[in-house]
Amino acid sequence: MNYTPNDIQNLAFKKTLMGYSEDEVNEVLDRIIEDYNAYIRENLELKDKLSVLNEGLQHYKTIEDSLQNALLVAQKTSEEIKKNSYEKAENIIKEAEIKAQRMINDASQEVLRIKYEYEEIKKKLHIFKSKIEALLISQLELLKQMFDEDDKDA
Repeated sequence: MNYTPNDIQNLAFKKTLMGYSEDEVNEVLDRIIEDYNAYIRENLELKDKLSVLNEGLQHYKTIEDSLQNALLVAQKTSEEIKKNSYEKAENIIKEAEIKAQRMINDASQEVLRIKYEYEEIKKKLHIFKSKIEALLISQLELLKQMFDEDDKDA
């Protein structure tokens, strides 16, 4: 039986000629010692349990800290990947724009070259036509002269 503080305070021992009954006092003291020993054992067990629970709690706090750190690292990594992806996309777009502009410039140069060649061929054709016309005219004149001479001779 466990004594409460109230029970101990309200204890009343029988008095005998020599004072309190020694057996009764010893019995109460034995029960108090027994209760005290039980409280000490229970207190030690609770301290041990508390220590184990605190170790477990510390373990989980360490895991929580590790997870938070891992989450922060993952978040930073994802932000860096996202940033790098945007930069890479921008670079690809810029390179494509530069390449497209280069192709447009090359095509424009090719058009100018072809126009120049066309004009040169057109001039050469005009010169050739003029020479052929002149040749034909001179040949006609020769023929006329030949026929005119034949008509005069005949």
